[in-house]
Amino acid sequence: MTAVAHRQPWLARLNLTGHRAGLNLFFLIVLAHWAEHVVQAYQIWVLGRPVPQSRGVLGQFWPWLVKSEALHYGYAVVMLVAFILLRPGFSGRSRTWWDIALGIQVWHHFEHLLLLIQAHSGWHLAGKPVPTSIVQLLVPRVELHLFYNGIVFLPMVVAMILHRRDETASRGPTSNCDCAREPANA
Repeated sequence: MTAVAHRQPWLARLNLTGHRAGLNLFFLIVLAHWAEHVVQAYQIWVLGRPVPQSRGVLGQFWPWLVKSEALHYGYAVVMLVAFILLRPGFSGRSRTWWDIALGIQVWHHFEHLLLLIQAHSGWHLAGKPVPTSIVQLLVPRVELHLFYNGIVFLPMVVAMILHRRDETASRGPTSNCDCAREPANA
């Protein structure tokens, strides 16, 4: 066990006996977020709704959610923290892909922090009338968020597939986590 694992037994447990559960929970959260973006895109490009009225599923019931920079920033933080906490369970090629997703999420988090600061300060980047991220100066917000979520999601999924495959192949003492074990009901 590493020095960090000794000081943080919960972190060691997460990346050993709880890695599969942690990854599954994280993946469900990411899929739910994706579903919101896909529904919003469907509302805009298939149903022809104006962007302000295309609020995904939850935004139909709680419209303030879509407009809340704090909520979007909070999700970016959850993503960043999950990437960092689950990282020790990865190794080899899967770790490389996980690190790529983590690096992209760091930038995505920075963009959301910039939006949050603008929302609370009243100052807007480049004199825009609304909070605007750096890349949003070139790409509209809806498309940009689909792009960001896609370029974080793709290497994340590759990492998870490689991790699962590599762990399943090793199934021996070199396996670092419970991802190689079959579920109890299998």
